[in-house]
Amino acid sequence: MTTHILRRAIMAGLLAGAGVIGMTAAAPAFAQLVVKDPTNYAQNVLQAARALQQVNNQITQIQQQAQSLINEGRNLATLPFNSLQQLQQQVQQTQQLLRGAQRIAYDVQSVQQAFERRYRGTALTGNHATIVANANARWEDSVGAFEDALRVQAGVVGNIDGARTAMDGLVSSSQSATGALQAAQAGNQLLALQSQQLADLTALLAAQGRAQALDSARTAAIEAEGRERFRRFRGRN
Repeated sequence: MTTHILRRAIMAGLLAGAGVIGMTAAAPAFAQLVVKDPTNYAQNVLQAARALQQVNNQITQIQQQAQSLINEGRNLATLPFNSLQQLQQQVQQTQQLLRGAQRIAYDVQSVQQAFERRYRGTALTGNHATIVANANARWEDSVGAFEDALRVQAGVVGNIDGARTAMDGLVSSSQSATGALQAAQAGNQLLALQSQQLADLTALLAAQGRAQALDSARTAAIEAEGRERFRRFRGRN
């Protein structure tokens, strides 16, 4: 009987040891289950998604800033076409034609002196030689003025081709302008072109008006000479 009890005690000890070993072997598997907790995994995924969204927002902001810089660069870009020098040259050519006016310049003092010498006073009432000389001078004034007007007309017509070329270039540049500055510069040059054309028109009107005024003055002087001659003729008789 003592032997039976001893056997049962040994079997109980073996079973207890086997249980402890089984629990020890199962411990790593249990630990793995704790690391792969679904709740923690979901939170980690959510945090990663939020971080990715922040990165995407930052990328979008950087892209917008880059586009803004590109637009600013376009707005600051200068117009590659410049017609101002050509327009200034055309204005200078017209001015040179006006400065080359024959006999009576486009100057108030010059006009006044010419009229005092040839169109009034003793120029019409002097001796016969003086009257003839002044009449001839007035005729030369008129002829020179008409010639000057024709020269100015020719110069203005010659500027038309240059103005057309400048206008074509400016219109093309304004239509292809990439920014506000280029569009403004194209508009300014178009205004300069318009000013140049107005200057040519003013010069043309001035030249024609000068010629007509001198011819009218010559006609009036001829009438005054006629009255003086008639007065002298009557005095002799």
